[in-house]
Amino acid sequence: MKKKSLALNAFLNSLRSVLSILFPLITFPYISRRLTVEGIGAYNFSNSIVSYFLMIAALGISNYAIREGTKYRNDKNKIERFSSEVFTINMASTLVAYVLLFLCLIIFSKIHSYILCILIFSLQIFFTTIGTEWIYQIYEDYTYITVRSIIFQIVSIILLFVFVRKPNDYLNYAAITVFSAVGANVLNFIHARQYCHIHLVFHFNWKKHIIPILILFATSVTVMIYVNSDVTLLGLMKNNYVVGIYSVSSKIYLMVKTVINALVMVTIPRLAVFYGRKQIKNYNEILSSLTNTLITLVVPASIGLFMLSKEVILIISGSKYLGATSSLQILCFAYFFAVLNYVLNDGVLIVTRREKYALRGTVVSAIINIVFNLIFIPFWNENAAAISTVLAEMSLFIMDYHYSKDIVSGIFKSKEFVNNLVTSAAGCVGIVGICLLCNIGWQSLLLKTIFSIVLSVIIYGAILVLLNNKVALSMLKKAKIILKSM
Repeated sequence: MKKKSLALNAFLNSLRSVLSILFPLITFPYISRRLTVEGIGAYNFSNSIVSYFLMIAALGISNYAIREGTKYRNDKNKIERFSSEVFTINMASTLVAYVLLFLCLIIFSKIHSYILCILIFSLQIFFTTIGTEWIYQIYEDYTYITVRSIIFQIVSIILLFVFVRKPNDYLNYAAITVFSAVGANVLNFIHARQYCHIHLVFHFNWKKHIIPILILFATSVTVMIYVNSDVTLLGLMKNNYVVGIYSVSSKIYLMVKTVINALVMVTIPRLAVFYGRKQIKNYNEILSSLTNTLITLVVPASIGLFMLSKEVILIISGSKYLGATSSLQILCFAYFFAVLNYVLNDGVLIVTRREKYALRGTVVSAIINIVFNLIFIPFWNENAAAISTVLAEMSLFIMDYHYSKDIVSGIFKSKEFVNNLVTSAAGCVGIVGICLLCNIGWQSLLLKTIFSIVLSVIIYGAILVLLNNKVALSMLKKAKIILKSM
């Protein structure tokens, strides 16, 4: 197989991630003004319910398929057999997920008023399964899925402005969101035939797959708990208004996190290949480069968003959602741990077949998240959910680092890593100063925000270059090469 450019893949996947959040970024200001806070709350509560069953259908199949499938991608017969076996398991788990979902809809009266919205979101379960996106990650084909995403995002935005006009149109919004997220998955299934013909098989040794899949599934369960339990518990313990307020801060938080995590996602298959072939030097080089790049990006992103939380909320959602400012500022402290968790969990523990240790860490963090939510939500509402998320991410980082320190301790203790932290912190002083000055200098909300972002990027980059930050110097060198070639 022709080796794909890691830099190109990172760009394409980042672009795809930007597009996936550009849809809500463009549409959410419109939606938050067209729908009521309660409507937004009902939408997000229904989505959080379905997310649990989406997780059941997914099992741990995607991570398992990427890790194991990279070994077979140059052998068409083996990859076809492997992919078909994994797909068959996935279809079985999808059927189980739907059965459990329908039972819950019948049994729990609390969610009866959300049935229609839940059923709309449940379409994601089937279409995510047949999408087999892990095939494209195995073969690092980010060009196809990026182009596909652009087309469906554009169509979805048009549909949104046509069909979501009144406060009670949140069901239409839910349907369009599903179409945007998984509408292309039928095309995915057909297009995947250029790599292998995926089909159902009924006679195979399922035991060799199911144990690692279930371990990864258990990890996914606990991750889902601390990701979604805050919204679910807010909906059960409070009301749609509180869920609506928190949904704004958590959505903005996830937008930034998704873009940064895209860099990790494209690197996982390459890390799996190098580790599987015992090319440890190459594995360590990519892991070190990834970690240091993320540190250089996530620190200023979190500080910048903290300083501009109020402005971002006003631009995206309007003044009636200003109550989300404090919870968004709290969530900014979770970025550092959340992004490094992704590296340690997916790039180290899962790639090196330490799934049971990843599971232990996520179980502890999930318990911490639920306990703090139960204790503090009655008193602090959405702020309690944000604090619980920060504590969960912090605890997961401690656990993941403990179980992977024999591999990553050299990276985290290296001069380069320490230098990145110190220079990034120094650069963030410049960001804080710029944001404070722009707040004084401009009365216009839009101008204040634009100049704060642009000038912060410039001052941060300048400080890093002056302090000889290797990541910044490397980016500057690549930018010069691109400019010269134009």
